[in-house]
Amino acid sequence: MQVIIVSRHLKAARTLHIMPRHIALGAFAFCGLVFLCSVAFSALSLHLRLPIVEDVLLSVQQKELRKTRDFITNNLNLMATRLGELQGRLLQLDSLGDRVSHLSGVKRPQSAQDETVPGQGGPFLPEPLSASELQQEIERLAEQIEHRSEELALLEIALLEQRVENRLVPSTLPVKNARLGSGFGHRSDPFLGVRSRHDGLDFAAPTGTPVVAAADGVVLTASYHPEFGNMIDVDHGDGLTSRYAHLERMDVVNSQIVRRGEKIGAVGSTGRSTGPHLHFEVRMFNVPQNPLTLLKRGDDAAQLAKR
Repeated sequence: MQVIIVSRHLKAARTLHIMPRHIALGAFAFCGLVFLCSVAFSALSLHLRLPIVEDVLLSVQQKELRKTRDFITNNLNLMATRLGELQGRLLQLDSLGDRVSHLSGVKRPQSAQDETVPGQGGPFLPEPLSASELQQEIERLAEQIEHRSEELALLEIALLEQRVENRLVPSTLPVKNARLGSGFGHRSDPFLGVRSRHDGLDFAAPTGTPVVAAADGVVLTASYHPEFGNMIDVDHGDGLTSRYAHLERMDVVNSQIVRRGEKIGAVGSTGRSTGPHLHFEVRMFNVPQNPLTLLKRGDDAAQLAKR
């Protein structure tokens, strides 16, 4: 680009050649001048503490403080809400543990028994917690909730163990609506009339009356015995067995798994018997036990009381 300069002070016209690099250098110089002026003005304003500058800085600081304060307040509110939720959850777990323990009869683990708190009282003077105190309280409650969850898990295991144990204890009446005959202990022998020992209970019922397993177990013996006639022995584990004798028929075989209340045979008068009845025994390591002690723990205990 050419620029022709004409002036009365000049004897002749002058021609200036402006190249693209000259334009770029001019633009760069202009921007640098503007930047230097801005820096100088800012420094001078800060040094002289001009009111307009102070107002702008104060406004910016206040905005930042409000943002920071709002952020902290929101976090504290969230932490307080979380703290309330944890407190409510802890109360629910404690209440649930107490109810389950009471209903099941299984004591809660020793660690769950809270120490007795001495008497306290006085006016309510709330004091807000700091962020660090809230965090510590949340961590403490979270740890307590974890402990309560572990205690409930132990309680559940204890309930399952008790349930399994109850399933294996012969506490169900082997014959429904039967009349009790000879009891456990000593009696007069029905054939010889002399004092003899009776190791079980006799349930008098018509021939063919169903006989059920008194508990879960495995059939040890299902065969004929010279004195007991058709006899079934059931193993309930841990040395506990039950015996069903004088049966008309046997509906199970050796090594068969039976469930509580499952039909295993029918009342009869086989073997050394004077009439149709079921001879029922319970043995622990082959030592006779009084069946009434276990039958009274079952759901049919009321029928025993009526008899």
